[in-house]
Amino acid sequence: MALTKQTIIEKIAEKNNLKPAEANDTLETLLEIMKSTLASGEDIMISNFGKFQVNEKAPRKGRNPATGREMMLEKRRVVVFKCAGGLRAKLNKS
Repeated sequence: MALTKQTIIEKIAEKNNLKPAEANDTLETLLEIMKSTLASGEDIMISNFGKFQVNEKAPRKGRNPATGREMMLEKRRVVVFKCAGGLRAKLNKS
């Protein structure tokens, strides 16, 4: 089961004694800050959680799976997440 945006809003509202609309605004603000930061090419580092990093992928040869025709895929930027040691320890706690 995945954690949904709605569940996050409910948990923020409950833990901070907020109305759901206020929690939604808080989450939307956070997500907008994160999106604009990543879009500008900057990384996001959250202590004891991890780092969201923008990586450049070079152009490469690819293949259309429907037709089998070769094609060149353009360069693109992707976001990768690297887990912090604190989160890794919590995930692997026995």
